[in-house]
Amino acid sequence: MTVNGSQNMESSENETDLSQDNIESAEGISEDAILSRQTSVNLVPFIGQRFVSQDAAYEFYCSFAKQCGFSIRRHRTRGKDGVGRGVTRRDFTCHRGGHPQAKPSEEGKLQRNRKSSRCGCQAYMRIVKRSDLDVPEWRVTGFSNNHNHELLKSVEAQIPPSHCTISADDKSRICMFAKAGMSARQMLRLMELEKGVKLGCLPFTELHIRDLLQSFRHVDKDNDAIDLISMCKRLKDENSYFKYDFKLDGHNRLEHIAWSYPSSIQKYEAFGDAILLDTNHRLDAYDMLLGLLIGVDNHGKACLYSCVLLRDENLESFTWALKTFLCFMKGKAPQTILTDQNMWLKEAITCEMPETKHAFSIWHIIANLSDWFSLPLGSHYDGWKTEFYRLYSLEMVDEFEAEWKEMVDRYELQSNKHIICLYALRDFWALSFLRRYFFAGLMSRSVTDSINALIQRILSVQSTLDCFIDKVADIAEYDDHGGSKLKMQQNEKVSLKTGSPMESHAATVFTPFAFSLLQEELVSAPQYASIMVGEGCFQIRHHTEMDGGCKVMWDPSQELIHCSCHQFEFLGILCRHILRVLSTNNCFRIPDPYLPLRWRLVSNEHVEKEQTEKVKFLEAIASTIVSESVVTEERLTFACEHMSMVLAHIKQLPKLNNHNEANEMGINSSTGSLIIPGVEASDSIAQSFALGNPHESFLVKLKETNPNPGLDNNMSGKRRRAIPCEQYAHAACDSAIIEGNSVHADGDAFCGFL
Repeated sequence: MTVNGSQNMESSENETDLSQDNIESAEGISEDAILSRQTSVNLVPFIGQRFVSQDAAYEFYCSFAKQCGFSIRRHRTRGKDGVGRGVTRRDFTCHRGGHPQAKPSEEGKLQRNRKSSRCGCQAYMRIVKRSDLDVPEWRVTGFSNNHNHELLKSVEAQIPPSHCTISADDKSRICMFAKAGMSARQMLRLMELEKGVKLGCLPFTELHIRDLLQSFRHVDKDNDAIDLISMCKRLKDENSYFKYDFKLDGHNRLEHIAWSYPSSIQKYEAFGDAILLDTNHRLDAYDMLLGLLIGVDNHGKACLYSCVLLRDENLESFTWALKTFLCFMKGKAPQTILTDQNMWLKEAITCEMPETKHAFSIWHIIANLSDWFSLPLGSHYDGWKTEFYRLYSLEMVDEFEAEWKEMVDRYELQSNKHIICLYALRDFWALSFLRRYFFAGLMSRSVTDSINALIQRILSVQSTLDCFIDKVADIAEYDDHGGSKLKMQQNEKVSLKTGSPMESHAATVFTPFAFSLLQEELVSAPQYASIMVGEGCFQIRHHTEMDGGCKVMWDPSQELIHCSCHQFEFLGILCRHILRVLSTNNCFRIPDPYLPLRWRLVSNEHVEKEQTEKVKFLEAIASTIVSESVVTEERLTFACEHMSMVLAHIKQLPKLNNHNEANEMGINSSTGSLIIPGVEASDSIAQSFALGNPHESFLVKLKETNPNPGLDNNMSGKRRRAIPCEQYAHAACDSAIIEGNSVHADGDAFCGFL
């Protein structure tokens, strides 16, 4: 059977002879022709056909193969997942393609000489990845339907079980249909109607649906979901700093559950200024929505803050999840939060985190552009998409407003509902509206890849439900500690590119991740002209531009500098415009307020010195307590009772001897005054034993001079005041929590003593 003739052939040893696809021919086909065939009910692959993923292409080719009467298999690839650009080309072939390989025979051993089904069939489909605007799109660049064997009838061509693919979305729908009491045959027919494919053309069969449902039946959704609570209870018994909470419905079934690990809470204290809430995945076995709250540390690595499982996706569920997360984190809300376009989630964040800036992830928006605009725009779609991404990246609000209107008029999209919605929500996704808020690089490609890798590792352990929470803890611990240590080692091999004093200074202060961002700006800074237009005011523009540019305001006496591009507010790294002004005016060091603690390394020498000072302080105060207590019997009794209580609480604390963990997170532990009840603050004893913070003067100065108050809490490392330990349900704190100079404990007596 021959449908489309193949082109020039390329040979592959012991494999199928595949045609050498002509990418230029794919590019030469008009967009109108491609879109016309793309939107038609046509199951025959064609050059230029687009797919959003490899799986979508495989599913389509599976349907075509079954219709024709043959099965397919995955063949060669170009590239490798997780290496460089990843897989950039994929070939799918007929299951009878290629030739059987000769098996080595051993003397005296009987061989099973079964006849191979491979006969060198030439049928194949090739797809190549194109990354437009950093969003991958797969296009067909080669196709042949030449078979040298007899084809089966479509009803006889069964899909091999090893090649059956049921996507995550299809699994979720099958779970929902099963809850509604539908049979496997009804599910299959309904999904065929939803996808608009012919009878029997899905990449899975009724048998595969039954096998999937059977794999879920070994999970008792009611009892095994309750087992999640038992896992959390066990972890809470092992470590009092583990936090969890849950909610049961009227039938005593698990409705919601959330948990957070001790290391995650510690990470959030240091890096909880900007977080991502991912709600795009489900745990199929429990049929529950999986929410992951993720941030980025000072090394640019993704770190997990909390997990939540929700039975339903609605306003009530998201409100409960956010309230519980804030309880875990002692009421500390992030400065910014990044989510997908979920209106229920948007409303919940508005209610529970009113001071937090909410933004939509641009990657989710761009992934939907093809569905929204490819049909109405036709051949103009690619040009419009490039223009849209350019508008998204603009720095000035005025430029965005003016050019957005021009774009809408040029492409005649005035009445398009998606354009109207995007414009109405522009302050949630356009960078010109978001650059005044700190997002810690969450929107950058490298951080996004790190977050996606973390999410995939978490999803990969959902098959081990009996220890799911433990496995996620292992993933969180690996990312928190092992990954950061590797980054610390890389810092020793940092290379300078400009040779400027500012670069040398920054290399000793910043982590490799932050230094690489600053180094990129330093390399680009000499390409810009600095023009003084007033006292302390500079116009900075690229050497190829005659007008426009950014405006930089500088007050050297106060060490205040500000740029209209707002990069420091957005990323915490000085922009090339400011660096150009500093270098032009003979500044050889970056001002201290613009070396935020959020991106700094902390030297081991400082931590060891601080620890030594604390030990000396503890010895001195212990000696003074003894000498002061023996004066009267009442003092001695009071001291014995309370010191015994202090010792008991100290023994309950975890034994964390590795101070490098604190170093890697960039936490500066400050020790405040220790005031004994009955002694006034002005007392000489209290004053003599108040241990000063070596960075106190710097932090005060940084707070006073920081031009962006929104970065104060997390980027200046200011000291936290003690607050009473919160009490909530079964996840209450059972023991003291000492962090920095704050002490949390149960009992008024102990809180009063420290």
